[in-house]
Amino acid sequence: MLTSTSNRNSNKDGIAGIVRHSRGIEDAPKLDPDRKKALTAFQKAVGIRFKSLDLLNLSFIHRSVSNESSSKINNERLEFLGDAILGAITAGILYEKLKDKSEGDLAKIKSVVVSEDILSALALVLQLDTLLLLGRGEELSGGRNKRAILADAMEALIGAYYLDSGYKPVFNFVSRYISPEINRVLEKRYYMDYKSILQELSQRLYHSYPVYRLTKRTGPEHERYFWIEVTVEGNVYGPGMGRSKKAAEQEAARAACEAINGLPSAP
Repeated sequence: MLTSTSNRNSNKDGIAGIVRHSRGIEDAPKLDPDRKKALTAFQKAVGIRFKSLDLLNLSFIHRSVSNESSSKINNERLEFLGDAILGAITAGILYEKLKDKSEGDLAKIKSVVVSEDILSALALVLQLDTLLLLGRGEELSGGRNKRAILADAMEALIGAYYLDSGYKPVFNFVSRYISPEINRVLEKRYYMDYKSILQELSQRLYHSYPVYRLTKRTGPEHERYFWIEVTVEGNVYGPGMGRSKKAAEQEAARAACEAINGLPSAP
């Protein structure tokens, strides 16, 4: 009995230590009253409660802030943790919900549900864009509306909530927003490979293939963005933007699909 209690206390102290010494918590500047008010209002609106407002605030600090100052404070470590927590929770929900699906089917559905598109849309629903803290350069370049930054903030929030409150509260939070997305994916037989869709459309309608062209790349090596246009039958669509050429091509292809013939459902 003593050993069990000791283990529980040890685990509790360990988590507390992680929270206390997480990069950005001990070194972060004090929150001003307006920021505290905004973070408190956010929690009330979303239906969550953090013990540490500093940890919640850290989840919204983009790398561009630390890039433009001597501070090393940013949400990247929380994003890493949140990505893993989100993946585990989503996988668990799918495993219980879709007992007739194979491993391959579950993996495909999961990849859509935790995709940048869905996470960034959820971030906007939760109004994370209004709470983001960005460097001046990223702010001026429209970073507050970039899907990658919004999706990363969503993952960082999940990671922060896990550290602050543990698995059960974060499971309930993630499940509340992810379960409806799973249902939408299943109902619409969601299909994310827009390049394949566009190629099929182009061949069927025009007997030709889409042509992709890189028009711009921005940002430093560790945070590069690519801009790509796609030409179909003489018409140019996009540009699509992404952290990789592949992601940017998918975005350009999606724009073309929407313009040409909507987004077809998978057969």
